[in-house]
Amino acid sequence: MQIDKKALSHLTTEIEIKVPFYDLDPMNVVWHGNYVKYFEKARCALLEKYDYDYVQMRDSGYMWPIIDMRLKYVNYASFGQVVKCRATITEVENRLKIEYLIYCPESGKRLTKGYTMQVAVDLETMEMQLVSPSVLKERLGVNCA
Repeated sequence: MQIDKKALSHLTTEIEIKVPFYDLDPMNVVWHGNYVKYFEKARCALLEKYDYDYVQMRDSGYMWPIIDMRLKYVNYASFGQVVKCRATITEVENRLKIEYLIYCPESGKRLTKGYTMQVAVDLETMEMQLVSPSVLKERLGVNCA
C-alpha cells in the first residue's frame, strides 16, 4: 500500500539563510552550485527534526546516498538577501524523496526548486535496499501498512 503524498506533507521544515559574499559568482548572484548547499542545510535540519540525521542513519546500519537530484532555477538570490529553504519529505516507501523550495520571504518570489532522492544501503552487506527500512518510517511516524 502506498502512502498518500498528502499524508507526508507535515514532514517539513524551513530554514533561513542570509546569502554570504563567498556564495556569489562573478555576476554578483548566488553561484548555481551553492543552491545544492542550501538544499543540504535544509535536509540536515529536516532529518535532525525527526532524530534521523546522518550519524543516526549510520548507527541504524544504513547509509543513504543521493542517487538523483534535480534543480530548477527560477530566479536568483544576491549578497545579503535573506532567503528561506523549505524541505518536505514526499516519498518514503522505496526511497527517501525530499522536495525543496527556496524563496524570498520578503517578496514571495520563488528562486529555486528541486528534489533529492536517497536510497538505503545496508552498511554490512553494501546492498541497496529495494524497500526503505522500517527505522526510517518509525522515526518519521509514518505507517506503511
